Amino acid sequence: MIDPTLAPIAALAIFQVKHVVCDYFLQTTNQILNKGRYGHPAGLIHAGIHALGSIPVFLIYPTRLPIALLILALEFVVHYHIDWLKNDLGARFGWGPKDKAYWWAMGLDQLAHQATYLAMTLALVLVNR
Repeated sequence: MIDPTLAPIAALAIFQVKHVVCDYFLQTTNQILNKGRYGHPAGLIHAGIHALGSIPVFLIYPTRLPIALLILALEFVVHYHIDWLKNDLGARFGWGPKDKAYWWAMGLDQLAHQATYLAMTLALVLVNR
């Protein structure tokens, strides 16, 4: 078992690596183009890949299966809606990389994802006390 003092840092490190892999290396063009269409399978698949990518954190924080599944399901729902909102707003207002609002939306999107990982880590710390 990892030192309890270092466990939250290790969990956050796993979330960081997972986020880069899932959001930048594994994301398909279809997912990028369709995450702003509510209910489109591409956005659901993308959020599902993120939830599956979080499973290694449970090697640091062994958690009862129902609680682990709840945490992963909540991540799926939150991740999906963060991405959908950013893409929906961008499409609605025609924001592109040359627009300041596009970068504000991108920054807030990434902040929201990181806040999700902080919340997940806190939940794991509290559940495993």
